[in-house]
Amino acid sequence: MINDDEITPQRLFDRTWRVISKEYYEPGLNHQNWNRWRTRYQGKIKTQDDAKVAIDTMIASLDEPYTRFMTQKEFEELTISINSKIYGIGVNIYSNSGKTEIFNVIPGTPADFAQLKQGDIITHVDGKDIGGMNISEVASMVRGPENSVVELTILREGTKLTKIIKRKEIKIKSVKSSMLDNHIGYIKIISFMSGSTPNEFIEALNNTKDADSLIIDLRGNTGGLLDNAVFIADRFINKGTIVDIIYRNGNKKTIKAKDEGNPLNKPVVVLVNGTSASASEILSGALKDTHKATLVGNTTFGKGLVQKIVPLPNSTGVNVTIARYLTPNGTDINKLGIKPDIEIGTDLDFIIENKPDIQLEKAKEILNQK
Repeated sequence: MINDDEITPQRLFDRTWRVISKEYYEPGLNHQNWNRWRTRYQGKIKTQDDAKVAIDTMIASLDEPYTRFMTQKEFEELTISINSKIYGIGVNIYSNSGKTEIFNVIPGTPADFAQLKQGDIITHVDGKDIGGMNISEVASMVRGPENSVVELTILREGTKLTKIIKRKEIKIKSVKSSMLDNHIGYIKIISFMSGSTPNEFIEALNNTKDADSLIIDLRGNTGGLLDNAVFIADRFINKGTIVDIIYRNGNKKTIKAKDEGNPLNKPVVVLVNGTSASASEILSGALKDTHKATLVGNTTFGKGLVQKIVPLPNSTGVNVTIARYLTPNGTDINKLGIKPDIEIGTDLDFIIENKPDIQLEKAKEILNQK
């Protein structure tokens, strides 16, 4: 997937200009003359940093948050996510009131053996204060080559601790499953980014095959690959539209259920919240509109746009918005989100330890009634 051809920084800018000109979903490119960018930096781009600044400035003129240029490091990290392989310590982090906090430690990983805990606040990585950094920047610092060492300074209940941890390959599972109350299947889809997500979902269905109802948890799932969302929706929908993709100039592609085999025919509740986005909304919107599931939780994020990852020379890439999508009922959810059938709880209910998960409890109550 990575294009390691080497070209000059000026030509890298030109190549990116052409990709966006050809692929971007809105032909007016935010009501501007896109050709003006082609000559604006002619002869001025000498280094890779020059190219990045020029490309970022050009993309910013689209005034759209999802199209972005990826440096070599960022593109490598994206490829790692798709391949479900990463080298790090095994924690999931999020921003809590501006602080980088651990909300999950993966069992059996270096972080687990170092006795990191949910709720630990990371303040420094390798002695560097991470205050003001975003989550992706912090995650990039924590990751690194296998068997290399990272030093974390953490705050735990007011006490400062230092942890020196050796990085290892972290086996990333994007789907987890279990049985609740002996008769309700629970499937948590963490991300749609991995190429192994479809197989993992089928495995989860097999693990919960004896359940008489099912909970699919999409809370905190910020999305991933469109094909993964369609594959999973197809397990439940045997006829009709899953999603409509609207490309530039209004060209429409309707993705329909394949009508192969018997769809799952048991009561389903889908849990969503304000961080359920993109592919999560494609799946939840399809199941809601086709009356295959009851949605419980909070209104979803509202990302109704589709991106395409285009490898560029110099091991870089661009993630360009190529289309918008509509749910089966023809609803455009961009910037609006999907309102659940039953609104309850908050966006943080599913990650706060020792606090009742009222959204999950509501889902169980609905299924027990059915």
